[in-house]
Amino acid sequence: MSQIPPGVVTLGDHEAHAAGVLDANAWAYFAGGAADETTLQHNQDAWRALPLQPRVLRLLAGGHTRLELLGRRLAHPILLAPVAYQRMAHPDGELATALAASAQGAGLVLSTQASLPLEIVAKAVRDDADRGPLWFQLYLQHDRGFNLELIRRAEAAGYEALVLTVDAPCHGARDRERRAGFRLPPGISAVNLAGLPPRPEPQLAPGQSALFDALLDGAPTWDDIAWLQANTRLPVILKGILHPDDAREAARLQVGGIIVSNHGGRTLDTALPTAAALPAIADALQGSLPVLVDGGIRRGTDVLKALALGASAVLVGRPYIFGLANAGALGVAHVIRLLRDELEIAMALCGCRTLADITPRLLAGPR
Repeated sequence: MSQIPPGVVTLGDHEAHAAGVLDANAWAYFAGGAADETTLQHNQDAWRALPLQPRVLRLLAGGHTRLELLGRRLAHPILLAPVAYQRMAHPDGELATALAASAQGAGLVLSTQASLPLEIVAKAVRDDADRGPLWFQLYLQHDRGFNLELIRRAEAAGYEALVLTVDAPCHGARDRERRAGFRLPPGISAVNLAGLPPRPEPQLAPGQSALFDALLDGAPTWDDIAWLQANTRLPVILKGILHPDDAREAARLQVGGIIVSNHGGRTLDTALPTAAALPAIADALQGSLPVLVDGGIRRGTDVLKALALGASAVLVGRPYIFGLANAGALGVAHVIRLLRDELEIAMALCGCRTLADITPRLLAGPR
């Protein structure tokens, strides 16, 4: 479909419509979470539960949503989170997403498990003067030589930061995917991981767990963060921080920034909602690092609340995938535009002329 479906005027509408567009296999993958999907639901509930206490009769003339992030000027604080295998949602996949993000001035984080080569996606948008940041999400693989090659490819293609996912040393227990018998469709794969040498078979002692052997052998540690920083000229952003102590360690290592995230509820079920984790992390860092947040953001008011709690910017994942399924690049652009419009409306109604006016005092009640 090349037009927005009738009646689709919110991110929730995009989700409801996409449920009838995506097949059961793709729907289980994109819409599902881990285990009982408690965190998946609580992510949205936590933003809704924060009541706003707006100011009135404030000067609003000349208002805008501009900000500085990692040395770049952004038109607004909305970025697209990394989502794998986007050609399951639409034949144009990550290319459509990149073009839409560029047209709307939104930042884009391309997944390691993208279904199109990272070079093709970057080439399509890197020369657009008004685009947002172009970042590459990295899952560290078991082979360091391959990791270095992937990093060099990202640097050469024009990506401006590496976003290392740190909260997924293994997959969550994704029951919805298992019930659907999830399989990647023919012709769709993690093309940027082609050529990765196979992991050596573990030599297990009696009673030893193969899962834990693999984790102990390959799961990233803080030492790997230092290694990564030493082997790239790009800023390193850590995605998947929920604990203030981990945020402090990230600051000690002088990473480029952190993303408060629980992987959209796809890894550890019953993990803390990001809206609940964000205040303590922002307080621990005291502005020493840029803090971004994702998870359950569906309204412009959610974006405003995230900024009030200390985030510099937000990322959305599932909503733009649903837009992609509904209308390709146009659907992704529509999702971004809806969220930005709603943010601007919320700012005006709360008496905020710029993002700097969004403070914790806009949130009512104890926090």
